[in-house]
Amino acid sequence: MKNRLAVVIALICFNVAQLSAADSDTTGMRPFGGRFRFNGYSGGMLLHTGYVQSRTFTLHAADGAGVTRMRLRGAPLGIGGALRVRFGKHLRIGGEGCVSTLYGRHDSYQTLGWGGVLADCAWELERWTLFVGGTFGGGSVTNLVSLGSALDDYTLEQDNLLYRKYSFLALAPFFGAEYAVTDKVHLMIKSDYIVNLSNWQDDYVSGPRIYFGFMFCH
Repeated sequence: MKNRLAVVIALICFNVAQLSAADSDTTGMRPFGGRFRFNGYSGGMLLHTGYVQSRTFTLHAADGAGVTRMRLRGAPLGIGGALRVRFGKHLRIGGEGCVSTLYGRHDSYQTLGWGGVLADCAWELERWTLFVGGTFGGGSVTNLVSLGSALDDYTLEQDNLLYRKYSFLALAPFFGAEYAVTDKVHLMIKSDYIVNLSNWQDDYVSGPRIYFGFMFCH
């Protein structure tokens, strides 16, 4: 989890550094011409929550006997960063990375980290910008389930923990809106749904996430 947070923080710092460098460029040059010419870029940070849940899965004791069936569900908490480069009036291409954690009982948690290349189409309506697109990349899941010291009337000793970690290909369609507080600072709200393309497990949590944050634009 610390490594994923470091990646997110590095991405945010990179966004700010790039924007600062752009402010110091007074040449006004554009590397592309025509319909899809370079038309500025934006980067920033987003916090998110939402509602996610897993399929029902069975926990087993060391001897193979079934212990209980359970389902993970609830509101995750997370942070992420994104960078978009705009071409022409509508096309934006860039990247994003996020970390999302669902907390449960007895210090249980599932942490989902993912990132990749994003592309979207944006339409400006006065101070509002509406957009729809998707992110393709990869992610990893770390799942720790603790049953505590007792389950119903049965006391558990060593067989009370589940720890799993696995990776997957990810596709996250999204839509949202930005509001221009100033020409260079936009507030953003968006929603996405992270689809596990390659390694769907019964304990993988999925559902809509809602993001709130800001973008620095140039």
